[in-house]
Amino acid sequence: MSRDEELKQRWELVVSKLSKQFADGDILDLDAIIYLIGVQELGQLNRKFKKDHKLDLMHIAICRLLEPYGYYEFDYYDDDKWPHYKVKEQLPNLKAGEQSVLMKEAIVNYFLEAEFIE
Repeated sequence: MSRDEELKQRWELVVSKLSKQFADGDILDLDAIIYLIGVQELGQLNRKFKKDHKLDLMHIAICRLLEPYGYYEFDYYDDDKWPHYKVKEQLPNLKAGEQSVLMKEAIVNYFLEAEFIE
């Protein structure tokens, strides 16, 4: 199986499992999954978030997801227990499709590491 096919199958598994668990079977999109990862990383699971915090949660997720690629590095937790990251290397200019593939790959790796999927 090619790397692209394997990524596609694993991505579909992540989407399926998360959609069943968090969206009553409605299919979650990439942004919704990034948001869920942000909530997970913050660790405040039973809290409602305002719109600006939702963007912050997505930022936390993106930093965490791209940390293994060398783009970000965890820096510290603030007084409210929100994680902060520093930029280690600027992201390359990617086309929208390339960004999507990078994020899907990072999400799949995140859930492989967490043993949510195999």
